[in-house]
Amino acid sequence: MKQSHFERRLAACYDELKWLYTELYGDTPCFQALLDSMRSFAEARRPALQALDLEREADPGWYRRSDMLGMMLYTEQFAGRLSGIEERIPYLKELRVRYLHLMPLLKMPEEENDGGYAVSDFRQVDGRIGTMEELSRLADVCRAEGMSICLDFIVNHTSDEHEWAVRAKKGEPAYQARYLCFDTYDIPAEYEKTVPQVFPNTAPGNFIFCKEMGKYVLSSFNPYQWDINYKNPAVFHEMAENLLYLANVGIEIFRIDAVPYLWKELGTSCRNLPQVHTVMRMLRMIAKAVCPAVVFKGEVVMAPREVAPYFGPVDKPECDILYNVTTMVCIWNSLATRDVTLLKWQMETMDALPPEFTFVNYVRCHDDIGWGLEERSVEYLGADPLEHKKFLYHFYTGDYPGSFARGELYNYDPVTQDARSCGTCASLCGVEAALEAGDEGLLETAIRRHLMIHAYIASLSGIPVIYSGDEIAQLNDWQYREDPVKAMDSRFIHRGKLDWARAAGRHDRSSVQGRVFTGLQEIIRLRAENPVFSAGAREHTLETGDRAVLAFQREGGGQVLAAAYNFCEQPRRISLALEGDYRDLFTGQAYCGGALELAPYQALWLLRS
Repeated sequence: MKQSHFERRLAACYDELKWLYTELYGDTPCFQALLDSMRSFAEARRPALQALDLEREADPGWYRRSDMLGMMLYTEQFAGRLSGIEERIPYLKELRVRYLHLMPLLKMPEEENDGGYAVSDFRQVDGRIGTMEELSRLADVCRAEGMSICLDFIVNHTSDEHEWAVRAKKGEPAYQARYLCFDTYDIPAEYEKTVPQVFPNTAPGNFIFCKEMGKYVLSSFNPYQWDINYKNPAVFHEMAENLLYLANVGIEIFRIDAVPYLWKELGTSCRNLPQVHTVMRMLRMIAKAVCPAVVFKGEVVMAPREVAPYFGPVDKPECDILYNVTTMVCIWNSLATRDVTLLKWQMETMDALPPEFTFVNYVRCHDDIGWGLEERSVEYLGADPLEHKKFLYHFYTGDYPGSFARGELYNYDPVTQDARSCGTCASLCGVEAALEAGDEGLLETAIRRHLMIHAYIASLSGIPVIYSGDEIAQLNDWQYREDPVKAMDSRFIHRGKLDWARAAGRHDRSSVQGRVFTGLQEIIRLRAENPVFSAGAREHTLETGDRAVLAFQREGGGQVLAAAYNFCEQPRRISLALEGDYRDLFTGQAYCGGALELAPYQALWLLRS
């Protein structure tokens, strides 16, 4: 009898999966129950998805090509409901979007839901956004258009309205055991000695007291988000089944949220523990056995040295893709300081990683900008880390002399004086301030700034992702302050509804949105048409002799490209050690050595002839 594709895939990982499972949970009959569940989901997988599995097995690097581009958006802010996104697919295709990251849309509490990151049911779409049937249909329609749907999978916690939490509150021990619950504060007090706070200002501490249970519950993020207990195999089983259920709905990319937090151990920071990697490796093997078309995108917002381990060893991978958060932070630091030194060092750190590692590159996202720069690097440049951080967050609120930005502080801590920054890309780049001043010169500079940093992320190894609204230079939504549900969370300043009236002018090159939209279209087209931008191309920085200019060279796909970026509002003159003749892809201008002129905030993509 011919072996099924599932049995073939399971056989390839069975020994390791069983060994890791036994390491965490012991030699129990539960492992066989997990295998039976996996087999059921494999058998329930639709023919179209089974065909996609085989296609992706034959082409495992499908997401690493130069034509890969992502967009992240909130369904309700972009199109109201899931059915509305289907109507907007032609708009997405104008930007050649290949994967669509729909921000959290599973069932959530009515008000306190952390933007959807407090999930009440992993198998229901929130009724305000749509239905699971609509999500499945949208996934099918997008797939037919060459687009993959990405969805958040929140692994660390549930909302306190999830069935598990509801039953725990009613006193059911089996469901209390799915969280970390304690009768007295003695053990929570020990946790607090070593576990950092995520939101020290808005949600201090790591525990809440649940009156219904009369117990203390570990709640790392917000009081209504209860951390789940992966020491309990029932938790691992059901979370794995939830992931497979969503994969069978048609989700192809999972953004695994808050990965480093998911294993808790008293006496530690409860971050980046070895068991986290065991859990992620097992989830990866389970997915590759049942639905190999699926890839994992890990959200690991940590220092650079703590990020790469979440790829896992090359021969035992965990996440397929990770967020390049430090590069995003370094981009905004370079714009404020007009100094690319830290960004150049970050590039060199990334270029030293194995070429199989794939990062998502972005300038803005749904979240804040946390100024987690490497302190030793800041000190090396002669700056005090805290004072430099204060400079940056004041600069990006517009409170610093000469700042071009308009934004808001997020989670300011008066004790540590730590804070993060919020705002849309356009407002942080100066578009809002220039429009307020009615200054066309400042506006042109702000638009150039906006396009230059998008060109930069598009030229890096990995996958460029655009945050919805940035393609039309959408400004801050200051009205969030008038909404009592949103007013305490300044991240809503960059989570406003997409201005479709503004988007209607996206092809008018005399408008702000037209200049940005058509500029991005050109960047995306050139990237897609040149294989030198595929992930895995060899990349190294070039010396420019000017701290305001970053340059690097890429080699891949039979092409050689040198890229240069001016991070200041003054023209710069540099020389690059290049051999051969080059032509700028943007302007067609030839370059064959010697001095190179860069206009303010200019991006050059020099392709060797």
